[in-house]
Amino acid sequence: MRSDGRAARQWSSTEQTRAQFLDAARAVFAERGFAEASVSEVVERAGSSVGSLYHHFGGKAELFTALWERYRDEQQAAAAAAVADAKANGVADPFELFEAGARAYMSAAWGNRDMVKVFYDGDSPPGFQKLLRVSSKKWVRDNFRLLGAPDSPVNRVLVALLTSFMGDARREIASARSNKEARQMVETMMAVLARLRTVIESDLMADVSG
Repeated sequence: MRSDGRAARQWSSTEQTRAQFLDAARAVFAERGFAEASVSEVVERAGSSVGSLYHHFGGKAELFTALWERYRDEQQAAAAAAVADAKANGVADPFELFEAGARAYMSAAWGNRDMVKVFYDGDSPPGFQKLLRVSSKKWVRDNFRLLGAPDSPVNRVLVALLTSFMGDARREIASARSNKEARQMVETMMAVLARLRTVIESDLMADVSG
């Protein structure tokens, strides 16, 4: 029991230290971009040491990636929670579930606007763009499963287009001048998504594999 308690405290301390570094990195990368950001400034803001940063992350590039992973997970969690809530309230239509997740995902973009600009409009470490491409492909696969569309070349293209729309909407919302404007943009994007539904849903849900 004592050993388990020590392990739990150590894990908590490690997670707290990582969170402090990530919070500090968020501020520094947002202000300076990746190339101009310095490890020493991140360390100073975190109130820690260079050795501790390298112990937990390995370096500036790894810290940047870890910050993106946290952002990605937060965005995905917001969408997943909205889909789960919709299901709990009796929503079964796949596109309505997709819309619920889309609304939550886009709404979360305003609170993460600094991160959207850092990751999608700023400079990044070597290999990061490949990581984004891999993540984007997984996002398409996740949406494909959520929509329950039969697997066909046409459907794969349609789901990729819907996913791309979400990515572009996220960037537009993040560039809004105020929270009010961001909310208005979310509603506009949802209206566009509803129009897209009327155009593509019959093809998306049709089994054209044969």
